[in-house]
Amino acid sequence: MARRCELTGKAVLTGNNVSHANNKTRRRFLPNLCTVTLLSDTLERGLKLRVAASTLRTVEHRGGIDAFLMKAKDEELSQRALLLKREIVSKKAEAAA
Repeated sequence: MARRCELTGKAVLTGNNVSHANNKTRRRFLPNLCTVTLLSDTLERGLKLRVAASTLRTVEHRGGIDAFLMKAKDEELSQRALLLKREIVSKKAEAAA
């Protein structure tokens, strides 16, 4: 399983540990990933996703998972999140008609 947020695309970064003697060794900065169930108002069910903790704050700020997915760019979403976005769009279009 990739260490990547399904909604924002936040992934592993690399850098250096720098000691007091200025020795540099390579290290990895891992994202704080959490497996959460987000409730979708449009789909009327829970969506289980692996997202970063910072993404959870963004989802709440934008007004829920439905609003977040509608505003998000397709390039940064995972395949699963894209399918959810299309499902939400079709459900909203169906409800409007």
